[in-house]
Amino acid sequence: MPARLVIEGGVRLRGHVEASAAKNAALPAMAASLLTAQSIVLDNVPRLADVVTMTSLLERLGAKITREADGATRLSVPSVTTPEAPYELVSTMRASVVVLGPLLARTGTARVALPGGCAIGVRPIDQHLKGLAKLGADIAIQNGYVEARASRLKGARITTDLVTVTGTENLMMAAALAEGVTVLENAAREPEVADLARLLTAMGARIEGAGTERIEIEGVAELGGARHRVIPDRIEAGTLLVAGAITGGDVTLTGVTPRHLQATLAKLEECGVSITVEGDRVRCLGPARPRPADVITSPFPGFPTDMQAQMMALLGRAEGLSKITETIFENRFMHAAELCRMGALIETDGPFAVIRGVEAYQGAPVMATDLRASASLVLAGLAARGTTEVSRVYHLDRGYEGLERKLQSLGARIERVKT
Repeated sequence: MPARLVIEGGVRLRGHVEASAAKNAALPAMAASLLTAQSIVLDNVPRLADVVTMTSLLERLGAKITREADGATRLSVPSVTTPEAPYELVSTMRASVVVLGPLLARTGTARVALPGGCAIGVRPIDQHLKGLAKLGADIAIQNGYVEARASRLKGARITTDLVTVTGTENLMMAAALAEGVTVLENAAREPEVADLARLLTAMGARIEGAGTERIEIEGVAELGGARHRVIPDRIEAGTLLVAGAITGGDVTLTGVTPRHLQATLAKLEECGVSITVEGDRVRCLGPARPRPADVITSPFPGFPTDMQAQMMALLGRAEGLSKITETIFENRFMHAAELCRMGALIETDGPFAVIRGVEAYQGAPVMATDLRASASLVLAGLAARGTTEVSRVYHLDRGYEGLERKLQSLGARIERVKT
């Protein structure tokens, strides 16, 4: 049933909250189960709409997926019953495309619908396809599906034209079962890529350099089962820290990996937020009003595009002029118009946004357009005078595990209302 979030703003958030596991690490880890007939056990998989979609897709392909008594998720694919990932599942979640590499490596054939997901840009998968072709696959696009075949993939040197996270993950999984050595140049350095490599290594893969721009994979004949704990979600963590900062609050995040948050933490400090890091805990003390700052998104270890909307909400309250340059995705300023409904002064021009800070947001009815945009509207609502209603929160549920419950635990007046 559709729902909306109703937020009474003006509460300074205080307290401790634990980070959930990373959606963008859990999804490729689940897809890796296609590479072996043995069981994969994943600890702390988040309960998200995207995880439900990936579960449905893998079950369609032949996976048996169960929740263990201790909360872990067990995935077993004794045999792939069909190599087709259908449009009705792939269209709702772009990350579904990460089944392409493992399907091809395991069965020699794959038929995967061209992906959908958030409406924040084209995000073509041509880099995935060029790389798989280098590994020896015959690839055609027919009726909206990628059709790939290969009797046995062969190792190759692959240099992608641009940095692609899911592309790196797809090629790394395919190369794990290829014959010979594969070298990925210009590979994505994101923590989620390194986390997938840790899982694959536990399954018996031979991978070096994950987390750097050059990854070397020596193919093996088969992979086995493994148990793996998914890394904390650095985007959820950043979102909760901004919630503390934008309300002038005092929020401590536990169970995080601070080195994955360095670009976000540095930018928050630039805005006058007091940050204290101790082990796997990050404490955030928000100022009365943030200082302005300029933000340029870039691949890890740069400032993440997935934190851009949340940062815009914070800078909308800054004392002065800020500028955001979005270098990763086009169409990623759709939240700006909704923030302006709440009193923000934001002008966008192509990849640039200029933000003139206002003293306070005003509560208003607003509509989420994508996953991170929905988070930015919730953050603005927390700091607004009056009531904010955020509709179309199914976007939020794709990537945040019980966000309103976590915010409630910090004192926020926020509730989910069925519509």
